[in-house]
Amino acid sequence: MPNPLLADWETPFDLPPFAAIRDTDFGPAFEAGLTEARAEIARIAGQAEPPTFANTIAALELAERTLDRVAGVFYNLASADATDAREALMRELAPKMAAFASEVTMNPVLWARVRDLWDRRDTLGLTAEEARVLDLYRRMFVRAGADLTGAEADRLKAVKERLAVLGTQFSQNLLADEREWAMPLAEADLEGLPGFVVAGLKAAAEERGQTGHTLTLARSLIVPFLQFSPRRDLRETAFRAWTARGANGGATDNRAVAAEILTLREERARLLGYPSFAAYKLEPEMAKTPRAVRDLLMQVWHPAKARTEADAAALTEMLRADGINGPIEAWDWRYYAEKRRRAEFDIDEAEVKPYLGLDAMIAAAFDCATRLFGLSFRPLDVPLYHPDARAWEVTRDGRHMAVFIGDYFARGSKRSGAWCSTMRGQRKLGGEVRPIVVNICNFAKPPAGEPCLLSYDDARTLFHEFGHALHQMLSDVTFGFVSGTNVARDFVELPSQLYEHWLEVPEVLRKHARHAETGAPMPQDLLDRMLAARNADMGHATVEYVASALVDLAFHEGAAPQDPMAMQAEVLAALGAPAAIPMRHATPHFAHVFSGDGYSSGYYSYMWSEVMDADAFEAFEEAGGPFAPEAAARLERHILSAGGSEEADALYLRFRGRMPGVEALLKGRGLVDAA
Repeated sequence: MPNPLLADWETPFDLPPFAAIRDTDFGPAFEAGLTEARAEIARIAGQAEPPTFANTIAALELAERTLDRVAGVFYNLASADATDAREALMRELAPKMAAFASEVTMNPVLWARVRDLWDRRDTLGLTAEEARVLDLYRRMFVRAGADLTGAEADRLKAVKERLAVLGTQFSQNLLADEREWAMPLAEADLEGLPGFVVAGLKAAAEERGQTGHTLTLARSLIVPFLQFSPRRDLRETAFRAWTARGANGGATDNRAVAAEILTLREERARLLGYPSFAAYKLEPEMAKTPRAVRDLLMQVWHPAKARTEADAAALTEMLRADGINGPIEAWDWRYYAEKRRRAEFDIDEAEVKPYLGLDAMIAAAFDCATRLFGLSFRPLDVPLYHPDARAWEVTRDGRHMAVFIGDYFARGSKRSGAWCSTMRGQRKLGGEVRPIVVNICNFAKPPAGEPCLLSYDDARTLFHEFGHALHQMLSDVTFGFVSGTNVARDFVELPSQLYEHWLEVPEVLRKHARHAETGAPMPQDLLDRMLAARNADMGHATVEYVASALVDLAFHEGAAPQDPMAMQAEVLAALGAPAAIPMRHATPHFAHVFSGDGYSSGYYSYMWSEVMDADAFEAFEEAGGPFAPEAAARLERHILSAGGSEEADALYLRFRGRMPGVEALLKGRGLVDAA
């Protein structure tokens, strides 16, 4: 039988033939893809013809087509539906793929061709996109160590291979800890929990082959448990387990892994001539320097901390009223914040959730995309990689734009969090290729036959990830190197965070927020109260995020700490971080930073983008409302379809005409009065 990953895919929209793929197919497919890619790279580097953009840069763009196709399937499945075989192959592939990347970017003959083109760039008659791609290739080679030779080059290769191994190890340790822990709950332990939480706990037990009710470390279960359970002892047990992920001792402990990663990152930066890893990492981003990042974060930290100090006093009074002495603890905060929210806004999440069904919120996200960009969504009945996943064809005016896959429920085989990825990106080079876009979430799966009900934060997550998906679906560039979300890290969150604003548009909620059982629209009074409460406890959310971003920056701004946990404590102490509000992601489970280089020195990116998204939504309001056609057209033309074809600040200036300040962010978070 031919390997289905290497055969022609005679499937609708050239989807991967999931039903035919076995775990044993991936290893041979990667080997074949690597062999083919190495041969093509050798051909490009060794050709006798002088370098041209077509025979070097464009050829490199297409050199790894088979490898890209196999990797696009494998890494999506390994994150969303891990198996022992997939995890073992990930560990095997990590150093191999890093070594291959070094083979390409540290190939002196290939680098000479790229450098020659760069030196002659003004004489080549390139289009604007070609010039941008050439610039990015040159930058990629330089930052990968193409100018290093001898022992330094060898050491950099070894460092990158080891970092790849450690990043995979960090992720798998975290997934193992999340998968391992569970707390069975007796009937008495369910006291005070809303029906949707009880249903989620029951479904979690069923997913583990158990009866009764079980609490797991899925965020969609543990956060509402901390919000609603009056049992302080159970809240403490659950919170301590949640925040101990990656720090439980034994084979899955991530503390030594994080320390080695930081040490190797510092060495990598110094080999390349940078004073710190943060300086290296931030150079191509919008922020450019660690100082610019710190300045933004501290502008937000001070008003957010002031807000939490006032909130802590109010919550402590509530704690006292329950007869509890001592300070408010981290496992108390969400419980009393929820009680306060109900008292101040007359709002109860259990009252809201029946109107925020998963299917209704998917329809709302689709409807907004239809009104803004003319997209249509048709459900597809095709084999996928897991029964929970579902797919739609995305079209515009009859033209196929993308296949969109949504995989929304938490399970033990899926890593935590929410993300957007592609199994295939958009490009025009070598023939039009439209993307396969995947949104992954971890919502609590309901018992069989019951609807999935979302919290307002869950619904916002769905809109956020769909904003990333739109960035991929609407991509319209020639080169895959700059398509979709291949943009600066502190710009990539702009489309996703901007799209969250449409969830707050009253007319969207009036149309789609309908009761899961009766179909009745959300009452206007409830809608008004829900929107009024959306910034409740925003100080807590902001402080836990900014603390994480500042610790990430400190880790990479100077010499690598021998003990990251000690440095984490020092940074938080210097900030005067509230003891009852731990970092959103403590070091041993800070996957954004340690599972790979993506958000290392870059966790600030969400806030950097939020400065723009708050301002960008104001552009719609100024143009006539949230669905203003002219503003939507500018957003698509200059940001969503443009990918990384220009520098991020240039793209934003084309859309908005100016760069924003932090004021819109503080206003949007309700922190202006605390500034």
